[in-house]
Amino acid sequence: MSAGEVSMAARVRYWLCVELARWSKAFRRPDAAIRFYNEALVARPDDPKALAGIAFELAQMGQKREALAVFDRVIVIKPTWAEAHFDRGFLLQEMNNHDAAIEAFDRAIALNPDHDRAFYGKALSLISTKRSDEAVASLQRNTKLQPMSPFGWYQLARVQFDRGKVDKAQSIIDHLATFEPKVAAQLARETGLRAPPRL
Repeated sequence: MSAGEVSMAARVRYWLCVELARWSKAFRRPDAAIRFYNEALVARPDDPKALAGIAFELAQMGQKREALAVFDRVIVIKPTWAEAHFDRGFLLQEMNNHDAAIEAFDRAIALNPDHDRAFYGKALSLISTKRSDEAVASLQRNTKLQPMSPFGWYQLARVQFDRGKVDKAQSIIDHLATFEPKVAAQLARETGLRAPPRL
């Protein structure tokens, strides 16, 4: 077998293993997905996407420390991959390591200034560490990038209300009522502010 044939066989094997891993994920078989991702690594050692797939599955299985170690490896291999930094930050956040999570989200944002989920994740960790002023700025950026997603608006209204900025919280409730009336009504109930009119 020639070098070109070996290379083609390795590419096909990699592709097949990644596809089988995806199907395993779809059928909620994380153990099988990890096995296929590991087989993909035989064809492409240190492939960041296969490693990230393993890390994600480990996290889904509750093996958070093991998942974090794999994400650390991914970042060593591909330090400019914003999504890997985001995923690492999300995992750190789930482990209640909010300061490290904020650093990871900041790295994702530095690599991709339009990473709306990184701004949202950072805001959640800032809220958890009682840094509400900074959380406001992060949520404002998130809602600018994702104006029709209710999650950032919901958190922004809650933070503004907790900071005593009742008028701003009410303004957000009114705004949410124009496209997410159920979320607006929930916020009104939680804060005691004026409920949006029923349509």
